[in-house]
Parts: sequence; structure tokens; C-alpha cells
Amino acid sequence: MRKIGILTGGGDCPGLNAVIRGVVEKCAQAGIEVFGFHDGWRGALTARGHWLTLDEVEGIQTLGGTIIGSSRTNVMADPNGPSTIKDVLDALGLEGLVAIGGDDTLGVANALRKLDINVIGVPKTIDNDLSCTDYTFGFETASNIAMEAIDRLQTTAKAHSRCIVVECMGRHTGWIALQAGLAANAHLVLIPEFPKTYDEIISLVRRRFLRGDRYTIIVVAEGFELLGAEDIDIGTDAFGNKLLLHKNLARNLSDMIERSMQSDPLLGSDAQYFECRPVVLGHVQRGGAPCAFDRVLGTRLGIKAGELVVNGDYGKMVAQVGTKVVGADMETAVTVRKEVDREFYEAASLYFK
Repeated sequence: MRKIGILTGGGDCPGLNAVIRGVVEKCAQAGIEVFGFHDGWRGALTARGHWLTLDEVEGIQTLGGTIIGSSRTNVMADPNGPSTIKDVLDALGLEGLVAIGGDDTLGVANALRKLDINVIGVPKTIDNDLSCTDYTFGFETASNIAMEAIDRLQTTAKAHSRCIVVECMGRHTGWIALQAGLAANAHLVLIPEFPKTYDEIISLVRRRFLRGDRYTIIVVAEGFELLGAEDIDIGTDAFGNKLLLHKNLARNLSDMIERSMQSDPLLGSDAQYFECRPVVLGHVQRGGAPCAFDRVLGTRLGIKAGELVVNGDYGKMVAQVGTKVVGADMETAVTVRKEVDREFYEAASLYFK
């Protein structure tokens, strides 16, 4: 009897359960048992988990979260980590492992691949920033949630003549912020790929105020950095990523805008009442049930990963390319970040006014 392991690593993401079901269903068809490690790489290091059954995964593609849990454990931070993983796989009789995660989780999988451990990667990042795949599951759900929030904020901003700064997820890239902001008619979208100065930001708010548009919606990705601003160092996480002041970005920017507008003598007496408010969407973008697109994409990616297991075709990452789901090069996927291109951002910029 052939056996494999499966784990979900990193942040929560709508569509994880759809992938798990796809892998289990496809493997079961070929008589392959699947061991679900609990809490990502942490479970793989400690052999914690259980055997997944067809009954357990029935219908779970409709659910948010992950039935086997997740963590941000970094196997490579421990010199004995890779050998421990290999020992655990051998002890459980597992021929390989399906790792579902973003660049950190798949970075570990890629390192283990180079140590001759059988792995298959499934791209999971809400930020949609992994290369070699057109879309990652969870991104569409997160963008829709952000869009709906911005839609609602439009009415309250207009009613109170306020500027609202809406902070979306996006540590390194601005896919969610741009997708949601453009769809919801934001007046400015700020993303890491295209930094701006404070003067560029406040000038748009000022122009709108002077022409009678007393409200402004600004959408900003959490990883956006203001040109000319001093960097704030608050340390790094287990993977060496710079920690971000998630709440402070929107709050600090909104405070700066409010002070500038209220103290500008060219705006007239009404400007003294100008208000700007921060809204941080945060983890609400990760939670809840996946949309139809992410349920189907997660399912297709899971089935493809199971197919690679059945064929013993390890060392690849599954990916959506056009309308097809294929096996892609894992090394490229985890070393080349997929950023928002200038053409897309400039097209969206036509609406920044």
C-alpha cells in the first residue's frame, strides 16, 4: 500500500480544504493512503497528524480554514530539521509529501526537494504573488471581501465628507489592493511595486476637495512604503521577513492627511473640519468560506497534485496556466516573485482622480 503525507502551512486561506479533498480523492482512486500532518511543518517535525478518510473530506471544499491546521514553523531554521522530516516520513511509511503553502512553505519544500525528499507543492498565497501560476486560490475570495468593504465605505465617506484609508493585505505585492480598489472605484491605490511620495498622495486629496469632491477613498497594500519616509525596524519573523506595522500604516497615513488638510490655508474655512479615518481589513480577508472560483481552483490543483503523486512525478509545483492546471518548476516559483506589472497599474491609474 502506497502512502503519502499532506500539510498546510502559513496563513489561513479560503480554498485549502478544497485542495485537501482533491488530493485525498485522487489518491484514494489509486489506492494511496494520505496522512494529514497537523499544524503544517510543526506536525511534520513531530509526527503529529492522522490518516484522512474519504468520509472526512466529503464536502469540505465549502468550508474556510483547514481541517488539519496550519502554522508558520520554519523547518530550515533547525539544522536537524530536514533529517527529522525524512525520519518522520520513513517512520510513517510515507513515500512523499504534498505541501500546500505560500513562498515560505514552498521554500522549505523546495529545499527538501534538493535533499532528495519527494515533495509536491501546491501554491497557496492570498497575495497572488507566486510565479509560474496565473492565480493562487484564496486571492479571488480576499479581493471580493475587500471590494465589498470598500463599496460600503464609499457611502459613509461621502455622507460625512471624509477621506478613508483602507489597508489591504499585500506584504510584497499589491494584487489584492489593486484588484479590489479598481473594482470598488477607489480614488487612489498605493502598492509596494510603485512607491509614491506624500506630496503625490495629498495633492490628489486636495484636488478633489477644491473641485467639490469632499470625500476620498485611498486603498493601500500593507507593504507599501512612502518614498522619503524613514524605515521603521521592528524585527523579522521566523523566515526572515520584515515585520510590518499593519495597523500603523493606515492610521499614520490618515493622520498625516487630516493634519495637512486642516492646516492648509488655501482650502478655506471648511477644511478645518476635514476628517480622515483608517480602516484595516486585516484577517477578515482570510476568513470565511471560499468563493466559487477558489473552490473550483483549489479542487483542480488538489486533483492535479494527487495525479502527480499517483505517477510518482515529484519535485514539481502544480499551477494554473491559462485554463489548464499543470506541473510547474518549483525552483522558479519560489525564487521569482510575481509582481503587479506597470501596464496594469497605469491602466488602473486612469481612475485615480
